[in-house]
Amino acid sequence: MPIKTWKTRPAYYFLLEILKKKGAMADTELFEALTEEFEDLGFKDFNELLMRLEVNGKIRTTAMVRGKRRIELVT
Repeated sequence: MPIKTWKTRPAYYFLLEILKKKGAMADTELFEALTEEFEDLGFKDFNELLMRLEVNGKIRTTAMVRGKRRIELVT
């Protein structure tokens, strides 16, 4: 039986690091990058994470085409 371990960095911190390194990204690309580190992260949790960061003024989301969003770091 596999043992789950605690991550040393929370998901929001990892998300902000990805945006600092790569710049603005599409939401699907960012979700794929996050799920490499956090396998149990669902798309609903990802959307809640984005909403919290946007409300706190850390990121900005803009609609691209139908069903796609552009996520960028607010400097």
